[in-house]
Amino acid sequence: MRVENESAFVLHARPWRETSLLVEVLGERHGRIGLLARGVQGPKRHALRAALQPLQYVRIDYLLRGELGRLLAAEALDVAPRLSGDAMLAAFYVNELVTRLAPRQDPHPELFGHYARVRTRLATSEPLAWTLRRFERDLLLALGVGLDLRHDADGMSLDPAARYRIDPEQGPLRLLSDRGHGERSAAATGRGLLALADDRAPPPEDLACLRQALRAVLSHHLCARGLKSWEMMGEARRLERPR
Repeated sequence: MRVENESAFVLHARPWRETSLLVEVLGERHGRIGLLARGVQGPKRHALRAALQPLQYVRIDYLLRGELGRLLAAEALDVAPRLSGDAMLAAFYVNELVTRLAPRQDPHPELFGHYARVRTRLATSEPLAWTLRRFERDLLLALGVGLDLRHDADGMSLDPAARYRIDPEQGPLRLLSDRGHGERSAAATGRGLLALADDRAPPPEDLACLRQALRAVLSHHLCARGLKSWEMMGEARRLERPR
């Protein structure tokens, strides 16, 4: 199948043999696609290489046969955000999450829109933690595994003052007050979950709780195989701690 004029975002690119690249893109019409870009390492192919950098918004033509397609043409449609530090690490996380969870050749136009928005937000002054929690929520919803964050597993409205563990299949499960500290620290507040459901930035203490709670859900869908970006983020936090 030949596909022309597909709008896409580049998720990942790595060298293949001496002159080629293996590229993962998120297309507007055809979802995540793996492409082989041949002969892009030569001195006269700088524009093409630049168009295939992660986060770049491109228009592509490709020939799809089986699991991996062959890139025929690529044109950058804008200038990718110039990120550094934590924002660059967050972008790597977003791209890795999409690459791992979005099935190939499965159209998800909603996910394409969510990716476009998180790409823009990463370059703004919005707190990175809030940007990532919003995208995690939107990604799960777009892939059909989102959760009701306003009600618990029994259908009861969430109590803003309570804490909840998020079960990947059942949704929020209220913790009893006598639970151990470890389980409570990995749970989210009802106030934080309600804010996330309403797309309102929660207070910092509630936002911090959402990270661990959502990670448990993501880990379930990743089939217990973690992300490289999680390891990198953990190492970055360890280095930031005062000695």
